Amino acid sequence: QVQLVESGGGLVQAGGSLRLSCAASGTIFSINAMGWYRQAPGKQRELVASISRGGTTIYTDSVKGRFTISRDNAKDTVYLQMNSLKPEDTAVYSCAAGSSRVVTSPSYWGQGTQVTVSS
Repeated sequence: QVQLVESGGGLVQAGGSLRLSCAASGTIFSINAMGWYRQAPGKQRELVASISRGGTTIYTDSVKGRFTISRDNAKDTVYLQMNSLKPEDTAVYSCAAGSSRVVTSPSYWGQGTQVTVSS
């Protein structure tokens, strides 16, 4: 089993920045990709960014150029640096992990952290 613990959400004004962290513990050897999903009220959950153990990254179009995903394999931690935040980025952000190179079908989920961007 793998446990994912997130931190770093909160309230920020539009144009501001936040950094999310997700620390993994447990049977880490089973994990390849880690990433972040988000779900806004009334909307479907979407994959925001994913990073493989080798460092290959993908982003949803709406965050390209503003968000950066990174990973410290020694600490089994993934980060999401969010800059130039917009009100439409408001959502619950959840860390996810899986055995494939892109975390499109996660095996593990964090508890979620709220990000609220005020206009």
